[in-house]
Amino acid sequence: MELFKVVFFVLLSFSCQGEKWESADKNFISAAGPLIYDLLYNLSHPLGNQSSHLVAGSSDIYVCQQPLPSFLPELFSSLHGNKITHYKLFLSWAQLLPSGSSKNPDKRAVQCYRRLLESLRAAQLQPMVILHHQTLPTSAVQGIEVFADLFADYAAFAFHTFGDLVGIWFTFSDLEEVIMALPHQESRASRLQSIIDAHRKVYNIYREKYASQGGKLSVVLPAEDISEFLLKPSLSALAKDSVDFLSLDLSYECQSEASLPEKLNKLQTIEPKVDIFIFTLKLQDCPFSKKNPTRLLFSLFEAMNQDQVLTIGFDVNAFLSCSSSKKSISCSLTESPVFQTEQQQAHGTAGGPLYPGSAYQRVWETFANQSKTERDAFLKDVFPKGFLWGVSTGAFNVEGGWAEGGRGASIWDQYGHLNAAKDHATPEVASDSYHKLSYDVALLRGLRAQVYKFSISWSRIFPTGHGSNPSLQGVAYYNKLINSLLDSHIEPMVTLFHWDLPQALQDRGGWQNESVVDDFLDYAAFCFSTFGDSVKLWVTFHEPWVMSYAGYGTGQHAPGISDPGVASFKVAHLILKAHARTWHHYHHHHRPQQKGQVGIVLNSDWAEPLSPDRTEDLAASERYLHFMLGWFAHPIFVDGDYPAILRAQIQQINEQCSRPVAQLPEFTQAEKQLIKGSADFLGLSHYTSRLISKARQHTCIPTYENIGGFSQHVDPTWPQTSSAWIHVVPWGIRRLLRFASEEYTRGKVPIYVAGNGMPIGESENLFDDSVRVDYFNQYINEVLKAVREDLVDVRSYIARSLIDGFEGPSGYSQRFGLYHTNFSESSKPRTPRKSAYFFTSIIEKNGFLNEVVKRLQPPSTAYFPSKTKTFAFPSEVPSKAKVVWEKFSNQPKFERDLFYHGTFREDFLWGVSSSAYQIEGAWDADGKGPSIWDNFTHTPGSGIKDNATGDIACDSYNQLGADLNMLRALKVKAYRFSVSWSRIFPTGRNNTINNHGVDYYNRLIDALVANNILPMVTLFHWDLPQALQDIGGWENPSMIELFDSYADFCFQTFGDRVKFWMTFNEPTFLAWLGYGSGAFPPNVKDSGWGPYRIGHAIIKAHARVYHTYDKKYRQKQNGVISLSLSTHWAEPKSPGVPREVEAADRNLQFVLGWFAHPIFRNGDYPDAMKWKVGNRSELQHLASSRLPSFTEEEKLYIRGTADVFCLNTYSSKIVSHKTPRLNPPSYEYDQEITEEEDPSWVSSAMHKAVPWGMRRLLNWIKEEYGDIPIYITENGVGLDDPQIDDTDRIFYHKTYINEALKAYRLDDVNLRGYSAWSLMDNFEWLYGYTIKFGLYHVNFNDVNRPRTARSSARYYTEVITNNGMPLPKEDEFLYGQFPEGFLWSAATAAYQIEGAWRADGKGLSIWDTFSHTPLRVGNDDTGDVACDSYHKIDEDVAALQSLGVSHYRFSISWSRVLPDGTTKYINEAGLNYYVRLIDALLAANIAPQVTLYHWDLPQALQDVGGWENETIVQRFKEYTDVIFQRLGDKVKFWITLNEPFVIAYQGYGTGVSAPGISFRPGTAPYIVGHNLIKAHAEAWHLYNDKYRARQGGIISITISSDWAEPRDPSSQEDVEAARRFVQFFAGWFAHPIFKNGDYPEVMKKRISERSLAAGLNRSRLPEFTDSEKKRINGTYDFFGFNHYTTVLAYNFNYHPAVSSYDSDRGVATITDRSWPDSGSFWLKMTPFGFRKILNWLKEEYNNPPIYVTENGVSQRRESDLNDTARIYYLRSYINEALKAVQDKVDLRGYTVWSVMDNFEWATGFAERFGLYFVNFTDLSLPRIPKASAKFYASVVRCNGFPDPAAGPHPCLQLEDEPTISPVKEEVHFLGLRLSTTNAQTALYVLFSLLLLGVCGLAFLSFTCFKHSKQRKTQPSQQEFSTISSF
Repeated sequence: MELFKVVFFVLLSFSCQGEKWESADKNFISAAGPLIYDLLYNLSHPLGNQSSHLVAGSSDIYVCQQPLPSFLPELFSSLHGNKITHYKLFLSWAQLLPSGSSKNPDKRAVQCYRRLLESLRAAQLQPMVILHHQTLPTSAVQGIEVFADLFADYAAFAFHTFGDLVGIWFTFSDLEEVIMALPHQESRASRLQSIIDAHRKVYNIYREKYASQGGKLSVVLPAEDISEFLLKPSLSALAKDSVDFLSLDLSYECQSEASLPEKLNKLQTIEPKVDIFIFTLKLQDCPFSKKNPTRLLFSLFEAMNQDQVLTIGFDVNAFLSCSSSKKSISCSLTESPVFQTEQQQAHGTAGGPLYPGSAYQRVWETFANQSKTERDAFLKDVFPKGFLWGVSTGAFNVEGGWAEGGRGASIWDQYGHLNAAKDHATPEVASDSYHKLSYDVALLRGLRAQVYKFSISWSRIFPTGHGSNPSLQGVAYYNKLINSLLDSHIEPMVTLFHWDLPQALQDRGGWQNESVVDDFLDYAAFCFSTFGDSVKLWVTFHEPWVMSYAGYGTGQHAPGISDPGVASFKVAHLILKAHARTWHHYHHHHRPQQKGQVGIVLNSDWAEPLSPDRTEDLAASERYLHFMLGWFAHPIFVDGDYPAILRAQIQQINEQCSRPVAQLPEFTQAEKQLIKGSADFLGLSHYTSRLISKARQHTCIPTYENIGGFSQHVDPTWPQTSSAWIHVVPWGIRRLLRFASEEYTRGKVPIYVAGNGMPIGESENLFDDSVRVDYFNQYINEVLKAVREDLVDVRSYIARSLIDGFEGPSGYSQRFGLYHTNFSESSKPRTPRKSAYFFTSIIEKNGFLNEVVKRLQPPSTAYFPSKTKTFAFPSEVPSKAKVVWEKFSNQPKFERDLFYHGTFREDFLWGVSSSAYQIEGAWDADGKGPSIWDNFTHTPGSGIKDNATGDIACDSYNQLGADLNMLRALKVKAYRFSVSWSRIFPTGRNNTINNHGVDYYNRLIDALVANNILPMVTLFHWDLPQALQDIGGWENPSMIELFDSYADFCFQTFGDRVKFWMTFNEPTFLAWLGYGSGAFPPNVKDSGWGPYRIGHAIIKAHARVYHTYDKKYRQKQNGVISLSLSTHWAEPKSPGVPREVEAADRNLQFVLGWFAHPIFRNGDYPDAMKWKVGNRSELQHLASSRLPSFTEEEKLYIRGTADVFCLNTYSSKIVSHKTPRLNPPSYEYDQEITEEEDPSWVSSAMHKAVPWGMRRLLNWIKEEYGDIPIYITENGVGLDDPQIDDTDRIFYHKTYINEALKAYRLDDVNLRGYSAWSLMDNFEWLYGYTIKFGLYHVNFNDVNRPRTARSSARYYTEVITNNGMPLPKEDEFLYGQFPEGFLWSAATAAYQIEGAWRADGKGLSIWDTFSHTPLRVGNDDTGDVACDSYHKIDEDVAALQSLGVSHYRFSISWSRVLPDGTTKYINEAGLNYYVRLIDALLAANIAPQVTLYHWDLPQALQDVGGWENETIVQRFKEYTDVIFQRLGDKVKFWITLNEPFVIAYQGYGTGVSAPGISFRPGTAPYIVGHNLIKAHAEAWHLYNDKYRARQGGIISITISSDWAEPRDPSSQEDVEAARRFVQFFAGWFAHPIFKNGDYPEVMKKRISERSLAAGLNRSRLPEFTDSEKKRINGTYDFFGFNHYTTVLAYNFNYHPAVSSYDSDRGVATITDRSWPDSGSFWLKMTPFGFRKILNWLKEEYNNPPIYVTENGVSQRRESDLNDTARIYYLRSYINEALKAVQDKVDLRGYTVWSVMDNFEWATGFAERFGLYFVNFTDLSLPRIPKASAKFYASVVRCNGFPDPAAGPHPCLQLEDEPTISPVKEEVHFLGLRLSTTNAQTALYVLFSLLLLGVCGLAFLSFTCFKHSKQRKTQPSQQEFSTISSF
């Protein structure tokens, strides 16, 4: 009470001096307030007696909300009773005027503040109102030029609205806060001036309009800056001119009171005298033991109240404390903590009793006496609306891609390389999320996660930790991830730092170096700027305690530093500063625009005392929490400093030891202010709890426990997880949340549970993680209790983690994932665990209540068209649909297969399919009756593979959540499934309804609708109830009625949500396989009659059900109904033969038309069927046709009974006419066809893949049945390989969907939807489980039937997302021109064109020898004559001139110049040929590009070892010296070697090229390559040293390479394989020459490792000496580059014993089936790869000048000069080269291969690459231009591709040259050998004679006809009529 008396005395003393105060109340002002959240929270949670102190920070101030707290009147009355006269109240401008304008106030906010003011007045407290608080309206921060006017408008509104209740006003209470809120592009001085202007305007308004009310107005100024405000004229308005009294914000340190008079001395200079109000009084470090409070207060006022200054009042919050109990609220002037020393605050808490009234004590006492039953009682309730559910990962845990995209190393990479983790695990690949972005987002969709917490890898953005050069690839990765999340409606929560510091920063001290704070701020600022428009939830640091404790304390985590006493605390200190600075940066620079939130995630166990009756254990428990959670939370959420308990403990232990055990850094006052309040939310990670006791013995060893003075224990009854540190203690999370709320957030800051989960071990069941389900169930329920019962403001629950990942020290041994990651597979597939499905169920219910299901309307994903009219007339024989064959069958293969880019209609219905028996299982569960398939599969000898049954199948009946997870992940709009008739009606009749079955389908349908997926329901998919089969099945006429009854029930029960019905699935198979061949149940073998009878019944049953729906349900339910029909495409074997076309058409009519014709045309069977079955029945001497007939009434009833056309199709057949045997009668024989398959078609386990058949079939349906809407309801491929990487399935869907797209876009087929078969692997009828159709793999060996997405699932999702196959932006055609001076050329090679193999003294080459060796060259072709260019210089030059090229690349035949390869003899005749050629070229203004060696080594040199003999290097140098000397004056462009890869690999590895050596594949290629490189270098140096200065030419090498794309771009292994492919191909020769004189590291490493593993003592790859490296490096003037195609590469591990280039490379390749073929098996048309590899050369070799020295495409059997495929190739490839130029690739020239068709090595003359056609059967070998020659010439003339939008370009205006036909080719005609021209003439003569003969015969026939016209028609003619006599 002593202090109360002192304060009261002071108040009375100074009240007498307030004579100048002219307000109505002349008493001295004692002011309290404002309301703060702490106060409101504590007063609303009366746990015993708890006191609240009332000093507020700006972020703590209460914003008015209705209803007002009920205890406010009691609080205000208590304050008035303690002599408080005034109460401060902050108005919220943004709340009152959300738009910033007084014209649109928030009426509810106005009403709220008036009620609050009225409550104050009612308690006799005078309101003091501050106009500005915290947030400015958006309009106010648009610019400082409008701020003053807007604020004045707002102030006038406030005066008018609240002036009757308010006597004292303040404009601003925190100038700094307002300055920081204004736009930062303006200077600080400008912002301050704007605030001064605003205040002055408000003061003038108040004086002029409202002062008559007797009020006063001021502004609050910081006392330490008062001199500046008094002395600067520009600022004086705030201190003197525009205030009624001076208001100060005063901080006073009692320890330095002597400075106070000095601080306030300037106040004495004010003229005239001024009244001062102390608005805020902050007292610091004022211990009673050292200071007398009376003296303190008197000295304070003496310092102020001198001659010129009068104090009219001050803030008493520092002396005021309010407390609550369950009965009352009271406030008093008491001993406030501000007068206590820190030591006193913590007195006894380091080792003694608890601090009285602490949050820990309150929470612990609340729950201490709970019984176990009370504690563990399960709460059935839901979380608040808007509660966020999510999952988390960390970058280093899951991303992998450790060196991708320029990423720098992190400390975890270093940690992994030190083998510090279990099993030497590293995070290099981890879960490979870097490559599996879409995969992971699909998992999140499957979970229904609403938020995904992931972290950014600092070193992926800033490889060195600094922002000078951010990685664009890293930025692109995170942008793509964030955008993908948002596209899937998932909120990204982005963590900036999750333990993975860039190693470059760690090398400079890491978190122990103060500079890292600036580095982190730069990094964070970059992330905010780059991603902040999309990210609204930011986490600065994830669990910094772990980093400090385990990374720098125990050293168990990276960076592995063990220094708990110093480093650990220093790291935490810097993290806190980095966090605070980051928060403030976001707050001031980004929040106004981005409107996000920034918080921190802290981890903490709950601490329970080991012995609750021991006060020291209680104190130790509290201390444990402050050391773990409070270490970071207290500075941020309380006061900017470490907890007093922590500080006192460290001080105490340091005092007890001879030297400091721990060094706790100190924050400056400025740092404390910066840190305090620097979080918008508290993220909390919690996993387990601990029992805590006081440390048993004192020791000075610096460990975490010793420093903290506690010991950790666990209760042995707590369940243990696979992790030693996690025990299952669910109730701990509730207590921790309660503690965090009371100690830190206090209701002002929300809490996000950001990490909670438990691991399972590798030895546990990897999919049935029931123990984790229990963990989540209990922990989440405890969170719910904290929210509902303890009123803790928890906003989210985020489970750890989405997938298994790298878990630091434990490597991959602990699995936290809801999804299992299979780390043993390169694709790292993810499979949902039981916990994933459980978590989804929690999300869907938002808690634990089984809510009543609300029936939702199905999604409006598809527009169902109005019914299309059917044709009333029957189809012709053959049908008019034969135009489809006429249109398509003669398409060239290139045109047929060319990939088409485009999209489907916006409402296109993408789906997947399944069927009940194939997936549901539960064959006898819950009252289901047996079906015929149940009976069949349980019957011995059924013929089903492995005696499989559908008893369990995929267990979908019990795994509805799993199926929905897949559907959501796929992003399908529709799910086609069938209803099991016997699950609904066990006996097949509606008198036995199984409610369990009905409930299952209701739950499925409701869930689909809730997930915006359209249910497409098939009523009958082959599984007839056995009870109905027992009465005859579909042969019983009553089945029609029974089926209608079943369908009626389904319509009635499910039709309010199902809008797409199919009555039957594939009735053709049902009829034929079930009742014809008998392969399917009911196994009736009646091939001639059974199928027709059953088909007849099915058609009538379908029609009946259709009419039932149409009459009873359609108007209300508004759905569509049809049936799913199936067929293959039928392609006539000879499309030009009418009988074959008719056979193909008949095949389609028998398979598809059987059911489609009655329904979609005229109600009757196709005439082709009736005719054939009828005629064959008559020939079989039957009384009637085996095909039943419909009555006219039935036809009318059947016709038009389908709203849409549903099609199932898989493959194609080649069909031809056949006359089969008559008996036994058979549906198959009735068709009179034979079917076969082209052996070139791609095989699968069940069907051949023939994608082009899809387009033709869709066109046939359109022609046959009109423009009816078509839905493809099944299409897919069965594979017997269960692998996750199902590339073949991707190719199947890609090509089939593309053909469907062509039908839609190009042929105007009314295609509305596509459903893939099937969702997952299932029971595939007679194949059991051996054939897999699923987009998802199902493990049938696991009782849980886990489902794992295949690669095809992700591909299908991509197609759905794109709504088809749009042309990628990068593939769009680029119009433009190449740089001026771009070199255009065409190429050939000596052996391929010259011929004259023995002419004029030429020596033999290895290709002469090779081509004359049997079985070496196709068709035994040789280059003996080839194109005879040796004798046709003029023709060749003329061809080049026509092309318009500036250059011609050709090679010199070494053996033509030096017959034995040496310079002993120079063949002048041979050399003269090249002189003449070069002269002719120069005369034609064509520059020669000379290749010195193009594979044709002199045989004499090969005889001594060839390129394996090192002497070849000198021989090559000598040869080149001759050529340079003799031709160098005219040749300025030299290429030493052409494609050394081919020479080494094919010539000496595989042996497919000369010299054909293949028996040393592991050594010879490398030796040859070694010598080739050295030979090149010597030739280059020779030219450089001896000839360059004089001749002035350039010289280099031509290197070839394909581009390689990873087969699976989401697989790190495949990505690395693709890189390795290119390095082994191009890098083998380019790396030494263009980089560093040596082979690529990957080559050296792999070949060395495999050599040593094979027992060799050295690598098989030769080594260059240092001098050789220097001589080789840089031996180029340009990069000559040959490129043709691209491959898909994947890793392939060869057996260690295999020694070859291929095994060393370890790569296998395939090609995409959608890539156009060429005439060469190895060459697919892949233009995109050209640009990519040119860019790769640029990046890899520092952008050398590049000349493309070969590029072209081959065709086989090419006789048509209109070579459209080659034009396509050249146009697209050259265009990609143009794009590369745009990419800044230094591309200087392009050379087409080849000028003319020539000898193509081992394939002879079969493959033609030429722009000019050469007829090799014509001895004159003329060169005839193809269309591609003309095209290439136009490109050359235009130097690229002029934009047609700019109008006709002059380069395209040249007159067309006449097309020349191929020259004569001899043919056999009537036994004569004639030229083609003569044969053509003979044919015309013969045709004329034949025509005369026919005319004569016709005349004779007509004459005979006239004589017999009276005769009757012969009876035999009738049987050929189109309709049978039946």
